[in-house]
Amino acid sequence: MSHNSDEKNLNWYKVGDKNLLNEGRVTTVQAGHVNVCLSRTAKGYGAISNKCAHQGGPLGDGMIEGGYVVCPWHAWEYDPHNGEPPPGFDDPPVPSYQVEVREDGVYVGVEEPPHEETLMDQMIDTMIDWGVDTVFGMVGHSNLGVAEAFYHAETEDRLKYIGIRHEGAAAFAASGYAKLTGRPAACFSIAGPGATNLLTGCWDAKVDRVPLLALTGQVNTQVLGPGAFQEVPLAEAFNAVAAWSQTVLRPENASELMALALKHAIVKRDVGHLIFPDEVQTMPALPKPKDHPKNGRIANPQIIPPQDDLNKAFELINQAEKPAIIVGKGAKPHRDAIIQFAEKIDAPIITTFKAKALIADSHPLACGVLGRSGPPVSSATMNRSDLLIVFGASFSNHTSISTKKPIIQVDFDRMMLGKFHEVTLPLWGEISATTKLLKQNCVEKSRPERRDYVARLWNNWREEKKKRANKLGKNGRISNAYIMDTLGKTAPEDAVITVDVGNNAYSFGMYFESAQQDVLMSGYLGSIGFAFPAAMGAWAAAPDRKIIAVAGDGGFGQYMAEFTTAVKYNMPITLVLLNNSELAKISREQRGGDFHVWQTSLVNPNFAKYAENCGGLGIRVEEKDDLEVALQTAFAHNGPALVEIISSADQL
Repeated sequence: MSHNSDEKNLNWYKVGDKNLLNEGRVTTVQAGHVNVCLSRTAKGYGAISNKCAHQGGPLGDGMIEGGYVVCPWHAWEYDPHNGEPPPGFDDPPVPSYQVEVREDGVYVGVEEPPHEETLMDQMIDTMIDWGVDTVFGMVGHSNLGVAEAFYHAETEDRLKYIGIRHEGAAAFAASGYAKLTGRPAACFSIAGPGATNLLTGCWDAKVDRVPLLALTGQVNTQVLGPGAFQEVPLAEAFNAVAAWSQTVLRPENASELMALALKHAIVKRDVGHLIFPDEVQTMPALPKPKDHPKNGRIANPQIIPPQDDLNKAFELINQAEKPAIIVGKGAKPHRDAIIQFAEKIDAPIITTFKAKALIADSHPLACGVLGRSGPPVSSATMNRSDLLIVFGASFSNHTSISTKKPIIQVDFDRMMLGKFHEVTLPLWGEISATTKLLKQNCVEKSRPERRDYVARLWNNWREEKKKRANKLGKNGRISNAYIMDTLGKTAPEDAVITVDVGNNAYSFGMYFESAQQDVLMSGYLGSIGFAFPAAMGAWAAAPDRKIIAVAGDGGFGQYMAEFTTAVKYNMPITLVLLNNSELAKISREQRGGDFHVWQTSLVNPNFAKYAENCGGLGIRVEEKDDLEVALQTAFAHNGPALVEIISSADQL
């Protein structure tokens, strides 16, 4: 037994069984917050600090020589029981700790001093005060001070921290969280490669206009410039993607920098980024910190258009005989107000792909997705309209909103109004507030012929879907039409569904009939691999809802390891995986452009067995008649589940 502490103040931790070490051996163990070099000599077990007094070498990686622990870096020696150097050396000692061998194992006693608040604690307090309750990240050597602050916040149940396997997944998860809630989550990394791994997910959030907070470690400021290990000029690396990026250098304004990062993220619906050099992360807290509350810093967004513009809108809508409403992603939070308005003026509702499921496809006014990813119901209805009322849509080429029709465009973002071409009437206002005024002031109409027209289009399309669903692909593979039709029949009505890019996404947009679920996707960036990490973000935001990820083998292959993250946190995510052994969308593009079909084939594992090896549920479906039961089983599973479907690559 060795000690340098008052026993009454000790906390005891079991570090292994009684035979953890043979005599003459040394190892590293953890006792509470203390990293301990545990050794066993003829005198018994000894415990000293694992950090050499010379340059911090890991003593537990060393050896016992002549009765002393020898540091593996520069051979400094310490008594394994009291941490003193050998006689005749004036080297500083290292701390030692009490050891007890009990019936059930070896215990080390360490003092647990009260936590002294750090500057990082104060900054994380500000982050939480501004509404961030979830962080996705990876702890590493250049962000340990920030990680310690996360630890204390999570211990106090003020924060949820999700440790991921790849920083790219952290950023996609934070983006998925924001796309579902409209609120920012944080992604967190070390310096250098960890930070650069965040960039793709940050770009996804930026171009789809959702708030995200990126927090990155950085090497010590003193060694920046000459080329230190993992040194990357992060301010420059994030300059293009972040609406606001700052390095934390001084305690006096550190918490204000956190507030400003979040204000930029929330107001601009963009990326706020903070860089934490090593030396800043261990600074003590300010004795009298200034509060940096959110209240008083964010204005109420319920702005409405000028009355003259509203009057013009009322007149255009009241005069139209065949108006149609087109809703984009920006309108998703306002679905109830838009549907009520549509029902009053009896106007069909068409959605962009990013707004899919804003209205249930069973609703008599619903027309599905417009553009390349949707059924012909939507485009035919748009072309038969004499006025388009567009809420929160960006007029992308993929969607192809007609520019030949009179258009009333409503958007909260003034830059989006008439961005690519002029519209008849741009209305600058918050969508729900503006829609409420439109509903109050527009004349109620009944247009049975419009509803009949939409119903006929749906009947024709559903007959066509049946034909496509019953057609097997090459080698008897299951058609995507059948997969998505079956998914539509079995998915819970309140599910959150994250969708990847590729044939699986096109098929989902075209064949999946929604019941007003929430659908999340990598819209403008169109990044492969989005679906599963975003599903983790959706689970963190809505743990009581069923989370479904729809992905192809190419997309899931990029972040397969995150399935173990889902297992670790017991996330009830169901991954519907279309395995066609090919980057099928790219093959189609190669064929369509008269290119050779080249380098798009994939060699895949048995994904269902992979899921089981990770600790989740795995089901492999090779026959179409087995699909419905497989999906129902996966949805009922309390934990991560993967349904691998051997799908067709030769048709949508």
